[in-house]
Parts: sequence; structure tokens; C-alpha cells
Amino acid sequence: MRRSFLSITWICLSALLLTSCVAGRAKELKVTEHYGAGYRFERANWIYVHVEGTPREIGRQHGRLLAPEIADALATSRLEQTHETERPWPFFRETAKKMLWPQIETEYREELRGITEGARAAGVKIDLWDVVAINAQQEIPDYYVPWLDRQQKRIGAPVLKAPGNCSAFVATGSWTRDHRPVIAHNNWSSFLSGARWRIIFDIQPTKGERILMDGFPGMISSGDDFGVNGAQLAITETTITGYSLYDPTQTPEFVRARKAMQYARSIDDYARIYLEHNNGGYANDWLLADYKTGEVARFEAGLKRHRLWRSKDGYFVGANFPSDPEFIKDETDFDTANMASSPNARHLRWDELMAANKGKLDAGLAEELTADHWDSYEKRIDADERSLCGHIYTSPRGVPEWAWKPYAPAGSVNTKVADSSMIAHFGFAARSGLSCGEDFIAGEFLRSHAEFDWMRPLLRDMKGNPWAEFKSGEDGK
Repeated sequence: MRRSFLSITWICLSALLLTSCVAGRAKELKVTEHYGAGYRFERANWIYVHVEGTPREIGRQHGRLLAPEIADALATSRLEQTHETERPWPFFRETAKKMLWPQIETEYREELRGITEGARAAGVKIDLWDVVAINAQQEIPDYYVPWLDRQQKRIGAPVLKAPGNCSAFVATGSWTRDHRPVIAHNNWSSFLSGARWRIIFDIQPTKGERILMDGFPGMISSGDDFGVNGAQLAITETTITGYSLYDPTQTPEFVRARKAMQYARSIDDYARIYLEHNNGGYANDWLLADYKTGEVARFEAGLKRHRLWRSKDGYFVGANFPSDPEFIKDETDFDTANMASSPNARHLRWDELMAANKGKLDAGLAEELTADHWDSYEKRIDADERSLCGHIYTSPRGVPEWAWKPYAPAGSVNTKVADSSMIAHFGFAARSGLSCGEDFIAGEFLRSHAEFDWMRPLLRDMKGNPWAEFKSGEDGK
């Protein structure tokens, strides 16, 4: 890792890095690096990054502190997006400049400029349009390009479908151990990009709420969307399978998601902010928990249709299935009757687990449930595309609904959980890698699956990691 560009404080404990496990939680401390008011440290394969100040200052700290990871993220995004869409990287840069940038408000333009400046000052060969394209790494290839291919009637266009990433739940009232909210989420993505989804951002802006969220190097939003803000609002989502609408004249989803996480003080605030200038990109079922009121909600948002369900004594689950019949009919081609599909099989499993654990749900149990390997269609333990802990790389079926091929190196790449005590104290627990803690070894996988050899230059091992707890304001000490 390049370190010459940073002012580095070496923290020595007993002359060596100290590693300990308390109650199954990783507590190891590593070198803390500082830049301005920002700093970073590492724990259990996560990189914790604190940034604060104006949007430009936040961006510069982000860019400098994560410069090596941003350079790697750029290479990964280029490889994955160009291969998937069969369009060259200049297309993504031009899209970022001409379509996305005009729809981004000043606050987030400044932060994106700051990220670019910070990374460039550290020697990374990157510019603003690369950074914007990284932020839109889900939106451009999975929503805009399929829309554009249809508009252009592109002959021989690759089959591109909106992904259905993540398993999640939120519960409150008589469903949880303390009758207060519990929320959990695992991020499903390709292992190529997912192995990089290991940043914990502690963002202290001059305006809006402080945010603690997981994320990807160079991105201003979480991207997989798990976070807690200073208003004691906990937020996550799962994407909607079979969705294909898009409006290129409106605000990018990564901007709306970040703004809602930063400025919402209630469930209603979140829905309202997210829908402002909605372009339909990265359509989701948002799961929300308000610690102040004890209320939880599911907020389903496409392009033209949206709906909000809420409860002070209930639960909502997410597994990439839409819920509103009108939304399903008008904006998706989702097959509610296909119980062999990943979304429907996981939906059934979530409901089974919620019923079996009513009154018992807490953070510890949430960790276990997100690692579940039961295939509800086969009715047996089989870690695959139908289990809550995603193992696409073991499945001879892949996930045709998302255009994921058989044995695609993909699945759950990180997991986060928070109970009411964690939310109240501005924190959450997280595990990097597969939710179950198993290892994925890239070399072994590629020896058996040469069809994915195009990933070889950048496909990484994902070793199993322990759970670790994080709080806003930590300094690694």
C-alpha cells in the first residue's frame, strides 16, 4: 500500500499490533492514518474512515485516505462494467459527464470533486468523470444501458437485467427481544466488486445528520445501503428483481440515497427526500427503523409507483421481491408464482424464520439468520442462490432473473446488523466476506470455472472474518 503521501501515526501496542477477541468480536487495532480532520484504521478486514467538514473537505479526506483502494476500485469498475455491457470505458465517462453530472446538486458535486482531488494528490490517475462513473457503477450498467439499448434498438446487445442483490429484515414490538427495532442486511454482489465493499464511513458533515454506513471506495453513498444516522434512523434496502424503467433526465439514485440518509430525521422524511427528482434507477424496497418512535417500515420505490408500509409491532423482510401488486404489474416482469426463484425462495425462508423466532430477534440472532443455508425450494440445507447467505458460485443454475450465469462468482460479500442499543449509541456490527464466514479462494474457483477467467487479474480471495462492532467517532484506540 502506498503511504508516502499521508501523514502517518504509528500506534504501537506492546511493540506489535494487538489482536484480541472479546465475546466473539474482533478488536484488533492497526496503523491509524491521518489527513486533516480525517483518519482511517482497520479492523476485521474493514477499513474505518472518518471524514468531516464541508463537502469539499469530506471529499478530499476520503480521496487521500482511500487513494490505493480508489485506484483499485477504478480498475475493478472498468473491468466489470465494460465486460458486462460490451461498451468501452469512455462511454461510462461520457455518460457521467453529460447525463449524470447536470442532475447532481452542488453539495455532492463538491464532494465528488474533493474525492478526485484527494486521490489525484496521492498519485492516483483518475479524474472527475471516473469518480462519477464509480458512483454510478450499479445505475449505468444495470438500468441506464438496458434502457438505452432499447431506445437505440441495439442489435446484438448483451442480456442485461436489474440485479436482485441482498437479504434483509427489520422488526420491532413483540417480534424482538426488547420490543425495540432490530435491522439486518447482507450485500449480494459479484465477488469481483464485492471483495472491495469493506469500508465503514463515519461522515460528519457541516449540514444534515452524521452518518455511519458501510460503503465502497470512492462512493458518496453506501451503495449497498446500510447505515445509521444522527437522528437514530437505521436504513437498508434490497433491490427489486425484474424492474427495467429509467428516466435519464432526473437525479441519480446514488445522490438521492446519500441525501436521504444525511438529511432524514424520520421515516416520512426518508421517503420524501428519496423521491425528489426520482429517476427510477436502482429501484429498491427500503427497510427503515426509527429508534425514537420504535416504528419500522418498508418503502418500495420504482419510477412512477411507490408505497410505504409501517408498523410499531411487526416485521418486514427483503429478498429482492416487489410487494405492491400494482407496482409488480406496471413496472416489473416479476413472476410471483415461481417458487424456485431466488427472491421467492428467500422470501418464504424469511417468513418461516420470523415466525419461528417471534419475540427472540436481537443482533446476535440476526447474525445467525443472515448466515442461513436452508434452501426452501429443495427443503434441505444447500448454500446456493436460494439461501439467505448467498452462494451463487456453487449453483449450477445461477440466477437467470438477474442474468447471473451458472457458478457465477457472486453471493453475500458483507453483513451488517443493529439492535436498538446499537442504533441508540450510533453503531452496528459487521462481518466482511460471506455471511457464514466461509472462505472463497479465487485460484481454486478459477481452476474449475475457466469461463470466468476474464476476472483473473482482479478476482480476490474472500477469507472468512469475525464479526466486529463499529461506532461513530471511533479513533482505533
